Amino acid sequence: MSYTQGVVLGIVQGLTEFLPVSSSGHLILVPHVFGWPDQGLAFDAVMHLGTLGALLAYFHRELLGMARGTLSRRVGALLILATVPAALVGVLFESAIEARLRSPLVIATTTAFWGIVMWIADRRARAAPTSGGDPLEHIGWAQGLAVGTAQALSLVPGTSRSGITITTGLLAGIDRATAARFSFLLGILITGGAGAKKALTLFQVGVPTAQAGPLAAALVAALVSGWLAVWFLVSYLRRGSLTPFVIYRLILAAVILVVWIMGGPDMAPHTPQRSPVPG
Repeated sequence: MSYTQGVVLGIVQGLTEFLPVSSSGHLILVPHVFGWPDQGLAFDAVMHLGTLGALLAYFHRELLGMARGTLSRRVGALLILATVPAALVGVLFESAIEARLRSPLVIATTTAFWGIVMWIADRRARAAPTSGGDPLEHIGWAQGLAVGTAQALSLVPGTSRSGITITTGLLAGIDRATAARFSFLLGILITGGAGAKKALTLFQVGVPTAQAGPLAAALVAALVSGWLAVWFLVSYLRRGSLTPFVIYRLILAAVILVVWIMGGPDMAPHTPQRSPVPG
């Protein structure tokens, strides 16, 4: 991996992991366009660390609030409980999903399909609560568990973890900005667990010295771009809708299909195996 490849893919990963546009779709398309080989395990582990760092940096006040009691510990308990469905599905079905569903056709189809569902949910979005306190406190157990269960669907490439969880939050009656915040907080545990697993495997196999620099550049690029993506989406959804992302997903799906048809069977997925938080 070169420095250019590391920085470009780090930025792509950081942005698309959090914007509801499917990181899988971009990480199959970008390497194919540039003719880059598969990024490999080391890149995958570094991306988990970068995106986890972005979440911890942005939500440090909420995390400290739960620890100190200024934000209800019920919110923390709900996040832990809502993480269980995706974690179980990842442990039980990750290998089958990786073997059977990581194809350009599947990614294009799910990118478009869930984009349409997102549009339907966005049209039903409710206004943010006007009563006092953090809006996260208004999320009920049933709403939180629905979002957590939907997170398991993000294991299917092209679905987008942030996309499916925000969509489910809207359908469950949560306003746009709060649904995004809950989605990202929910991602901390699943991303941390996946990152720890990948880091352990990477520690066992080792990292070539020549790759240390490009991987460090990719880590920084993913962390910075990821933080910016989280900041942008939470801020934007306080006043804007998800329609631009729906349109973008439909265009992305069409581009993937066209490139796949033109490239034929040689267009193999470049996305490294990800456990268990694909986009």
